[in-house]
Amino acid sequence: MMCINLYHLKRGICSRFLFLVLTTLSVVSCKKENNTEAPLVSNSQNNSEFTEDLRSYYLQNLDSLETYLKLLDPSKSVSENKRIFKEVRKWYKYAEPFMIAFDNNNYLTINGPNLLIVHAEDYTEIKKIKPKSLQVVEELLYNEEGLNKEELELQLIFLRSRVPFMAHNHIIYKQKNKHYFKMIRDEIVTVATKGITGFDSPMQLNSTQESAHVYQSLWNILKIMEPAFGNTEIYHKILEEFKASKKLLFGSNFEDFDRYAFIKNHTNKQLQLLAEAFKVWKIDMAENAALNPYAENLFQKDFFNLNHFAPQGTPPISSERIALGKQLFNDKSLSGRGDMSCATCHVKEKAFTDGHKLGMGKNGIQLQRNTPTLSYAAYQRTFFYDGRGDGLEGQIVGVTNNENEFHIDLETLEEKVKNTPKYKIQFDSVYESKINSRNIRHAIATYIRSLSPFDSKFDQNMMGEENSLTTQEIKGFNLFMGKAACATCHFPPVFNGTVPPKFTESEFENLGITKTANFTHPILDDDPGLFYPYEVEERRGFFKTSTIRNVELTAPYMHNGAYNTLTDVLNFYNLGGGAGMGLEVPYQTLPSDELQLNTNDIEAIIAFMKTLTDAEY
Repeated sequence: MMCINLYHLKRGICSRFLFLVLTTLSVVSCKKENNTEAPLVSNSQNNSEFTEDLRSYYLQNLDSLETYLKLLDPSKSVSENKRIFKEVRKWYKYAEPFMIAFDNNNYLTINGPNLLIVHAEDYTEIKKIKPKSLQVVEELLYNEEGLNKEELELQLIFLRSRVPFMAHNHIIYKQKNKHYFKMIRDEIVTVATKGITGFDSPMQLNSTQESAHVYQSLWNILKIMEPAFGNTEIYHKILEEFKASKKLLFGSNFEDFDRYAFIKNHTNKQLQLLAEAFKVWKIDMAENAALNPYAENLFQKDFFNLNHFAPQGTPPISSERIALGKQLFNDKSLSGRGDMSCATCHVKEKAFTDGHKLGMGKNGIQLQRNTPTLSYAAYQRTFFYDGRGDGLEGQIVGVTNNENEFHIDLETLEEKVKNTPKYKIQFDSVYESKINSRNIRHAIATYIRSLSPFDSKFDQNMMGEENSLTTQEIKGFNLFMGKAACATCHFPPVFNGTVPPKFTESEFENLGITKTANFTHPILDDDPGLFYPYEVEERRGFFKTSTIRNVELTAPYMHNGAYNTLTDVLNFYNLGGGAGMGLEVPYQTLPSDELQLNTNDIEAIIAFMKTLTDAEY
C-alpha cells in the first residue's frame, strides 16, 4: 500500500503541497520485498484493497481542481485567467478517469459542451438547461469579442460548488479491482476517440497536452495498485506504455500530432496488454457492457459487445437468424401491395442506400428524407434522422406502418409469413415455432446488425494486417481527427455520433444545412428535424449524426440529399455551415468559423474516408 494515506491528511495548503510532491515523484510506493508469487486473484470477487488509496488520490485531484477554480477571477487579466485555466484543466484531467467511471452524470455536466440542453419527455415536461461547464469557461476566456465577466462569475460559482459535492460520491467505496481496470481501459479509449480530437478543448486546442496529463494519472493509478500486480512482466510493460504515451503527447503540437501512429502503435498496444493482463491476473472482466473487455484493437470486429446495442432480452445473434432475416429483408411479398421489400430502398451495392436525393416510396412517391445507410446501424441508439425510432425493431415498425412504404399492419404481416411454407420451416427451427411480429422484426434486425464487418482498408491497416495506406490517406485521417474537427462528432471506430466511452447516447447536430450545394447564394433547408413532436424551437434543424463508413457509396449526402459529392460536403463544413455562410441559424452546433482547409487538405480527408469502404464493396 502507499506509505502515506493522503485522505487522512488535513485538507489545505499542506496536503496540496504534499500531493504535488508525490505526483512529481510519480507516486512513490513503500519499499517491499521482491516476491515472485502470482498477483492476487481474489480481487475480481471482493472489493479492492486499494479503494481507500485510490479514493484518496481522486479526492486530492478534486481538491487541486477546486483550488485553481478559486484562483480564477473575472477581475484578473484574461491572460492570467488563461494561465490558471490550464491548471484547472490539468487537474480535471487527472480526475477524469474516476469521473467517467463512477460519476458519469457529473462528468457530463462539468465537462459538457457550450450547448443548450433540452429534455423533452412530453408536451408538458420540457426542460431547457443552460450549460455550466469548463467548456463554457474556456469559450468565455477565449472569446475574441471580450470577456463577459458576469457570465464567467456565474459559471465559477456553479463549478466551485459542484466539485466539492462530487467529493461525497460514495460509489467509489464499493469497487472491485476489475472496475478500476475497466476505468483504466475506458480512459484509454476516451483519449483515442475524444481526448486527442479537441472534443473538450475547442478553443485553446490543448488536447494533446491534456491527454498527457491523463496518461500520467493512469500511471499513478497503476502504481498505487503495484503491491498486487507489480511483480509481473506485463505490469511493467503497461507502465512503460503509459510513460511513452505521456512523453509523446506532452511534447506535441495539436495540428501536427500523428494520431494515426498514436492509435495504431500505442492505443492498440495498450488494449492488447490489458486484455492479456486480465487473463494473466485471472481478473474476470464483466462482458455485459458496450465494449468487449478482451478486445485487443480499437478497430477489430468484436471491439463492441453487439448484444449490448440490442433491446434487453433480445435473443442472441446466430447465423440461422441472420440468414432468415436476410430472406425477409429481400421479400417483396411482405409489403401491402407485394411490390416493395426493405432492399428496395436499401440496396446492398450502394451500402444499403438507394442513390436518390430523397427516398422513393411505393409508386415512385418521394419520401421526406434521404435514405440512410444500414451498414453499422447496429451501433446507434436512435433511428431515423429525427430520432423517432428507439431501436432497430422499432424502426421496422415505422417503415411497416408508413402508408408510402410497406403500408401494412403488423398482424397482416404476421399472417403473410405464417402462410409461407419456407418460413414456417425456418421459424420452427430458429424461433421454436413462434411466428409473430416480434420474432419477424427481430430476424430482420439481426440481419441488419450483421452489416458491420469492420474489414475496410483502414481497419486492416489499424489491425496490422496490411500496410497499404498512402501518405495522403494518413494525412486525411489526421486532419479528420484534428484540424478539421470531424471526429468531434463522428467518433471512431464507427465514425458515427454514438459517444464514447459509454456508447449510450447518439448525438444530434444542427449544421445549418442548405437546400442545395450553391454556397454563393445559400438558402437554409426548412426541414424541422427534431423540432417535432414536442415543438421545441431550440431543437429545430437538428438531425442524427450518421456513420461515414462506406460514405464513398452513399451519395447524395445529408438528410435532404442536397450535396452530390464529398467535395460539396467538405466545402460546406469548411465554410462553417449555414451560420458561417451568413444564414440565421441561432442554435447551430457546428462552429461557424472557417476551418481554413485548402484543396489538398480536402482531397486528403476524402481519400481517408474512402478507406472506410468495406471489403465486400
